[in-house]
Amino acid sequence: MKNKNNTSTRKVEPLSFSDELARTVLDSLSAHIAILDETGVILETNKAWRTYAVNSGIPETYDHRGVNYLKICDATTGGEAADAAKVAEGIRAVLSGDLEEFLYDYPCHSEDSPHWYYMRTIRMKGPGPIRVVVSHEEITALKLAEEALKKSQEELFEQKQSLEEANIALKVLLKQREADKQELEKKVLTNVKDLVLPYVEKLKNPRLKPRDKILVEIIETHLNDVISPLLQRFANAKILLTPQEMQVANLVKDGRTSKEIADILNVSEATVNFHRKNLRLKFGLTHQRTNLRSYLISMS
Repeated sequence: MKNKNNTSTRKVEPLSFSDELARTVLDSLSAHIAILDETGVILETNKAWRTYAVNSGIPETYDHRGVNYLKICDATTGGEAADAAKVAEGIRAVLSGDLEEFLYDYPCHSEDSPHWYYMRTIRMKGPGPIRVVVSHEEITALKLAEEALKKSQEELFEQKQSLEEANIALKVLLKQREADKQELEKKVLTNVKDLVLPYVEKLKNPRLKPRDKILVEIIETHLNDVISPLLQRFANAKILLTPQEMQVANLVKDGRTSKEIADILNVSEATVNFHRKNLRLKFGLTHQRTNLRSYLISMS
């Protein structure tokens, strides 16, 4: 069994980069490449560069070598002038040594479709005269994806804004609805107190026949059943409470016993118990297990 620490290697002779091999490598790259001298004159281009030029309307026999690329950028006018000026400025910065590399992406649309390119300019290493490599790589697919993502984000933001506005409007409507509901409850309770209950009390005449007395009690019980759902809020319940019932209710809520309440209000304990019984009746607490204090706290 071989030792895992041992590795089997084969000596490889380094490639000899002849002009022919260099040309083959250069032409195999997808980026449009040109090599410039220290003045910006094109010394060499690759196949992708020349193919792009032909597709742009330049004759196939045209030789780019010897053309000053910087002067072409400087002479550019129209909509591409700003980008051309920035490209020339960046190349000059690399040539002068102010920048090690210059990166720039720019649009270059055709009549039939949009196109974007990514430009990179670097100085060639090694001795000899200054040489820079200028490459242009098409990034149209990436730009289109970025634009689609940006559009999608903008649409999502607009939807979010719309939902937030709708949510605010809904909250306003619900708040108004709740206010209207409370106002209606108060009107109903006030009318019951002012227009109905006084007459019910008058009907409780000691001289009533037993049958009539039972009927009055039934009316009062059913009336309390009708208004009891409206007494879910303590503010509304106050409408039907007498001033002393209000005092007793607040003291019960504070945890005071009947004896303590009697001492505070200077009344008998029996009177306090009477008021507690009326409070339970008005709040619809017919079940004996329901704690009056807990109910008052929950409504406050």
